[in-house]
Amino acid sequence: LQVFDDEGKDVTPHPLFHSDPKAVVPRQGKLLASSAHFGATGSGTYGSSSTSISNTSTTESILDETVEPGSRRDTTVSLSDVQGRQEEIEELLTKDDLDRSVDIYLTETETIWILDMPSVAVSVESEDAGRIQERNRIYADICKNRPGNDRFVEKMMQTINGAAKNKEVQCDQIIMEDKGTTVTSWDLYNSFNVLKIKPTSKAEGSRATAGRSSKPHTTKEHDQIMSVSSDRGSTSSSTMISGSSVLARNHEEEEYHSEVILTSEKFQQDLFFMERILMENIFQPKLAAYRQFPVLIDPDVTSDTSRKVAAVKEAKEKEHGKEKKDKEEQKEAFIDPSILSDVNKILEEIVPPSLERLWSYACDLTNGHSVSSMAWSKVNPDLLAVGYGAFDFKEQKKGLACCWSLKNPMWPERIFRCEHGVTALDFSMASPSLLAVGMYNGSVAIYNVRSCNDAALLDSSESSNKHTGPVWQLRWVEQDRSATGDSKTERLICISADGRITEWLVHKRLDCTDLMKIKRTESKKKKLPDEKERKSEALISQQAAGMCFDFHPKDTNFYLAGTEEGHIHKCSCSSREQFLKTYRGHKGPVYKVAWNPFSTDMFLSCSADWSIILWHQDSQTPLLTFSSTTAVVHDVMWSPKSAFVFAAAKESRVEIWDLSVSILDPVISYFASPREKFTSVLFATNTDCLLVGDSNGEVGVFELQNLAALNSNKVQLTR
Repeated sequence: LQVFDDEGKDVTPHPLFHSDPKAVVPRQGKLLASSAHFGATGSGTYGSSSTSISNTSTTESILDETVEPGSRRDTTVSLSDVQGRQEEIEELLTKDDLDRSVDIYLTETETIWILDMPSVAVSVESEDAGRIQERNRIYADICKNRPGNDRFVEKMMQTINGAAKNKEVQCDQIIMEDKGTTVTSWDLYNSFNVLKIKPTSKAEGSRATAGRSSKPHTTKEHDQIMSVSSDRGSTSSSTMISGSSVLARNHEEEEYHSEVILTSEKFQQDLFFMERILMENIFQPKLAAYRQFPVLIDPDVTSDTSRKVAAVKEAKEKEHGKEKKDKEEQKEAFIDPSILSDVNKILEEIVPPSLERLWSYACDLTNGHSVSSMAWSKVNPDLLAVGYGAFDFKEQKKGLACCWSLKNPMWPERIFRCEHGVTALDFSMASPSLLAVGMYNGSVAIYNVRSCNDAALLDSSESSNKHTGPVWQLRWVEQDRSATGDSKTERLICISADGRITEWLVHKRLDCTDLMKIKRTESKKKKLPDEKERKSEALISQQAAGMCFDFHPKDTNFYLAGTEEGHIHKCSCSSREQFLKTYRGHKGPVYKVAWNPFSTDMFLSCSADWSIILWHQDSQTPLLTFSSTTAVVHDVMWSPKSAFVFAAAKESRVEIWDLSVSILDPVISYFASPREKFTSVLFATNTDCLLVGDSNGEVGVFELQNLAALNSNKVQLTR
């Protein structure tokens, strides 16, 4: 076969191996019958034993190893060729060679790996087991500490670079200025170490500067002056080393000095006194009206007013002349002061009673929180505790309990933050600094108002018998004196929506016992003549949710409890199983019951059925029902100065009722703004003022004007 290119040249490849035709090429086969001639030249490459073998096996092994790889293609060998080649080989060997023993060594060749897949598991007994276990532990620690570790950086690879964008910015021309200064080696030293020096006061800084300046310098050091300047238009701006270091050091010293002054106790006390003085100056007329004191007039304002009046009089004198002025002076001289006082009394009788708003307890912290309850301190009549929390389940959020002082109506003195909405609170009588707070989740906490720490002193979270529903009302009640003699003991009573009235024991921790479990009562309905008896429906819960309570003002062994059913139960602390009486008159939940402080047989109740009912404890039927508007009545309270006056908080307005004047309409009605609802009322203990809480977190202080305080001896007449 020949290969020619396009030009006709012979480009056939030449073989790389040329075999010698005279050389004898033995071929592998097992047709050799005798192999005695190969005794001297046989040496194999397989095995490891030294033996004397037969001629046949020796011949076969020699033939197998001496054959070349290229000759293995010829697999068919004739018998005549084998015999001829055997004769040629026998001529080469002598008899001695055939009789001699031949040693054959068998060795193993190197293993050839066609596919190598290393294992991912290592035996525990191997030499590298310890090293691999240590590497696995280090890798696990690195993966565990990977978040936030600086050694790991998450990058996205093989991303396409975005197209370049050209942006142009217009700005004012940069004005370059040349500035220069001279510095010494000591200025350079101070500038270099200015960051290492701690900020000190001005006195210490001056002493340190004096110490440095007293250090002796050589003439050579004083002569080392360096001038730093730059030409106009150069891009590198000049730096003032000494000036910047001195300014930085002075600025740090001033900041440190001002911080020390602001955090000092003396400065905080001075700020407190200054705040008190400013509040008294701002609210002086309002506070005077609250305490029923005469209002002081600013002398500067008085002088300005008198000047204006004098100017007006001078103008009138010029217009009408001196004669008219004399006549007016004569008329004023003949007026009797007693007549003026009688006129004032008549005017007071003619003017109807009203509410005048003085101020509001409100701040940014209470904005948006609904006022749920209010309570005066038993010792300090100027200290008011206000609880903030929503009554609706859908509007629940974190609650607040704030203590407001009359000396600062703009910010509370104490702020206690609660995890749940505050529903009730009250001050202790035995320990006036303790404030009990009830919350929407059923927990009860006691705070110390003397401490600036807002953490609870005691909490019912660890109590196993705590309430499972909202605590709608709580109160500190003094135990009857006849039970313990001269000593007084105080109890903390709570009523909750889980149907329990509990007494809390205040020791190292809060724990409670049940005074009463309010059971549901079936409503008594009159049967018609033809009406058949119906089967009683099964109740979902055997206990009724408690809403409010009030202890008798004289005998603390008896108390009233209002329920969600609309019933009012008269209970005794001695009997925990049965009610003494049940008053049925409301069609909705009873939100408040209140004994009359003067006529202790009478009590009021308000409900969600828009009505206020006056009861007598000996009669289970209502005496009077007050329903002036179709709105829910959230709160009601008797006046501490009159047996006939009480206040009621409805959603749309606040009403003041005077039973000696009218039993049909309130004497005062104060309407709320469209975006607010009144939630609670509280009379001041020492003045004729009323506090009203609303749904926006404000507690308005109102003065009762022209409302005559009736004497308590008229109670017998009303009976």
